[in-house]
Amino acid sequence: MATSLAGFCEAAGTTYQVVIEQMRFDPPVLTVHRGDRVVWVNRDLFPHTVTGMSKAFDSHEISPNASWSYVARQTGRYRYLCTLHTTMRGTLIVQ
Repeated sequence: MATSLAGFCEAAGTTYQVVIEQMRFDPPVLTVHRGDRVVWVNRDLFPHTVTGMSKAFDSHEISPNASWSYVARQTGRYRYLCTLHTTMRGTLIVQ
């Protein structure tokens, strides 16, 4: 029964979008809840990564016009960057 409820909670989560464009993440700070999905969409002309500084997640290279998604499972504050362009930084807050 708990497994079914966990699946239901995840399915009921909200999807958020972060746009990668002009060498930045927009929005740079995003607050979500456990079970929510975050989709990073690369609208730049070159690849980027979404890499958690704590190693919590890593998209590897996201090609132009491609996306990568992550389901937030644990609460916390997750700072991330693009490992190809280290001045690009963002924060994901999971409540």
